[in-house]
Amino acid sequence: MIGLHLKKLLLLFVLFFFITKIFSQDVSTLLRVAKNLEFKFDETGAIAKYQEVVGKDPSNMLAMVKCTELNCSIGNREKDKNTKKSYYQSALIFAQNAYAKDSSNSDACYARALVAKRMSEIDDNKDLIEDIKQIKIFSDKALAANVNNAKANYILGTWHFELIRSNWIKKQQVKSFYRGISDTQIDSAIYYMEKARTIEPYFAIDFLDLAKVYAYDHQPEKAIDVLNKLVHLPNRTYDDTAIKEEGKQMLATIQ
Repeated sequence: MIGLHLKKLLLLFVLFFFITKIFSQDVSTLLRVAKNLEFKFDETGAIAKYQEVVGKDPSNMLAMVKCTELNCSIGNREKDKNTKKSYYQSALIFAQNAYAKDSSNSDACYARALVAKRMSEIDDNKDLIEDIKQIKIFSDKALAANVNNAKANYILGTWHFELIRSNWIKKQQVKSFYRGISDTQIDSAIYYMEKARTIEPYFAIDFLDLAKVYAYDHQPEKAIDVLNKLVHLPNRTYDDTAIKEEGKQMLATIQ
């Protein structure tokens, strides 16, 4: 009887091992296919595959963060505000799930900051105040977990820049919430964006926005240097072609 019981346990262990192995291979294959679709700039196809991964492995942080990023990327290109918001809300669901799985994970915190940044571009009044706060809170948390998270450094840099130069500060509620806004935040914007560039040397949007910071700060030589590097970067994302074209146009105006 004992021998029969041990044989059953052994059989169950072997079955569990093979099921786990097959599951792991399935998820790995889906991730590989999703990444290849990204390389081909097929963001919609990539989202579908990453969503399949999340369906099979709800704790897969990479897939949840990628779904957040890609929904934000597509939404940012949409012209209609409601369509934008629909994509951003989808991104928020994935970001919230990632954060719920591990609130100390740097990429999960970055995903929350990214969605807040996108929402700040379409929200007004009270919602805008909350967006601005969340960008800072979650960027800080991302960097506390991993100081070398390039994308979190970039987002925090843009937060400092937007706070002093955009229509954020034209809204009375924002003014009252962030007292003492000053140009010293330009230094912080430069610091975080330069750090992002050092960590991720092919991060095209960081180059473009860093050049805008330098131009705003009356440092055209540095802006030109960054833009000259930007236009020679390889395309790594769907948006890089448009980003580089904007960089070329900016370069032509300040040279």
